[in-house]
Amino acid sequence: MKPRYQATLLVLLSLFTFINLVPILWGLLISIKQPADAFSIPPTLIFEPTLLFHWEVWVERGFFSFLINSLIVAGGTICISVPLGTLAAYGLARTKTKHASTLLFSLLAIRMLPQILLAIPFFVMARYLSLIDTYLMMILAMVAINQPFTIWLMRSFFVDVPVELDEAAMIDGCNRWLAFWHVVLPTVRPGLAVTSLFSMLLAYNEFLFALILTGSRTKTLPVAIAEYGGEDINYWSISAAGAIGIMLPPVIFTILVQRHLIRGLTFGAVKG
Repeated sequence: MKPRYQATLLVLLSLFTFINLVPILWGLLISIKQPADAFSIPPTLIFEPTLLFHWEVWVERGFFSFLINSLIVAGGTICISVPLGTLAAYGLARTKTKHASTLLFSLLAIRMLPQILLAIPFFVMARYLSLIDTYLMMILAMVAINQPFTIWLMRSFFVDVPVELDEAAMIDGCNRWLAFWHVVLPTVRPGLAVTSLFSMLLAYNEFLFALILTGSRTKTLPVAIAEYGGEDINYWSISAAGAIGIMLPPVIFTILVQRHLIRGLTFGAVKG
């Protein structure tokens, strides 16, 4: 690519990134401004920052316990969804029959259903089993909802791994399971990082199922933050402080898996 085109592409990407960051930066400013400064017209650019609303959110209103609930649900979803999805994806990637394609598109069709349509049966089942306001029910619901996405995503990584790799491992004495565990799975490690990240985001940011299936003991951050919107502009500053805080765990997780994430997003892009 010519330097002129590279410079143009860099400018466009920088502009696109800035546009996407504007709401986050604006929310950060609201969270450290007094309401009179946050909603002044024209906007106040010179102000005395305050951490009062962040203190109120995380200390006085106990949002830390809601953060723990969100992390438990997201972590449990990853620990169940990713292993099951990986095994299913490997089997579907190595199965060359029409039944595999039918199953894949059936999973995709389930993912297309409106969430409210699935939330009602989950609520009835949870109430019947006395699992309302429990981590188990919320995690199982997230696994069921996210499993089609996990399978499709991991299958795309397994498809890019040559079948000859499995065959070579079995010729050397491995059975199918050992070939998968010791040879194929390490090859798609970047894909596991990408799938884990997206599974975490889907479970961590879930609102509808958390609103229906959780209660005072297992309430997650999205539900807790939604309770502090209203006509009083003080609540907007509190919501902004909570929204900035809720972003930190996914950002930290993304930084930790950044190396594998970049490899995973480009896995299979270059062949030959």
